[in-house]
Amino acid sequence: MIGATYAVRTALAAALGLGLGLGAASAETKIGIAQFGKHPQLDETVTAFKAELTKLGVTDAVYDELQVNFDATLIPQMVTKLVSSNPKLILAITTPVAQGARQIVGNSGTPVVFAAVTDPVAAKLTPSWEAGDTGMTGASDLQDVSSVVKFIKKLLPDARRLAYLYNPGEDNDVAVLKLITEAAKAEGLELVEVGLDNTNDIPIRVSSLAGKADVIYVPGSNLVQPAVPAVAAAALGINIPIVNASAQAVRDGLVAAAFEVSYTKVGQNAAKLASEIIAGKSPASLAPIKPTYEDHTALINEAVLAKTGQKVPDSLKDCECLVK
Repeated sequence: MIGATYAVRTALAAALGLGLGLGAASAETKIGIAQFGKHPQLDETVTAFKAELTKLGVTDAVYDELQVNFDATLIPQMVTKLVSSNPKLILAITTPVAQGARQIVGNSGTPVVFAAVTDPVAAKLTPSWEAGDTGMTGASDLQDVSSVVKFIKKLLPDARRLAYLYNPGEDNDVAVLKLITEAAKAEGLELVEVGLDNTNDIPIRVSSLAGKADVIYVPGSNLVQPAVPAVAAAALGINIPIVNASAQAVRDGLVAAAFEVSYTKVGQNAAKLASEIIAGKSPASLAPIKPTYEDHTALINEAVLAKTGQKVPDSLKDCECLVK
């Protein structure tokens, strides 16, 4: 992740202490990176941000990186330390870090670009999706439900009934229900709601979809996602393919397909905003970027799909997204 062209110092704040100086080398473009902790998707975001920024012409960047090992109490110290080195801007990754950066940086003049923030409006980072805030804008990792449904229709063109498994007691699940209802209608699909408030009910509730649904979508639900193996077993028993919000279940051979936000794209989107700020634009003039269809990554398990009596359509055979 760390290229020879970058001067990077990464610290585990809990282990090494944030009192250490950053000691950055002189450069025309100094950028601070505040990361919540080491995590594959967050690391992917940082790597893509750096690569895209170089591609966009910012070739003299020097990076000061800090992370707090997912200890939210250390975020203020981390951000303060980065600000003290007078960077051109700060990349704040995840909602807690971006909120901490907003509080610490305020109107100090150091712009903040956030990344991997699901809903910046709800997090009070930007006033709307149409404009950035004073000193802050960024790239969201919000999954675009309409794009998910379009992918489902592309994968299973003959599908007419889409089952949605969700927890009625989880706000995010309910919010997605409204969005997926509209998206399904737009794609000519009938939505079949399957509410779950107990994972013990999964086998019965999923099995009841026999003859009532052609495909099941499992969102990033805190209740349902951990129970994907149980959902997959029940769905396979009635030959209904599953499209999941996370690709790991596809790699594990549990579900037929997944359509998830690409964190490489999130990092690239953040870099595009950063390059404009470096060029002199105000963050307030730059709307936060929502992932589009192209910002998602598909993964299809041909073997699992075949077990449900389906096959990969010709339109997806060259997608470079197939696993066996």
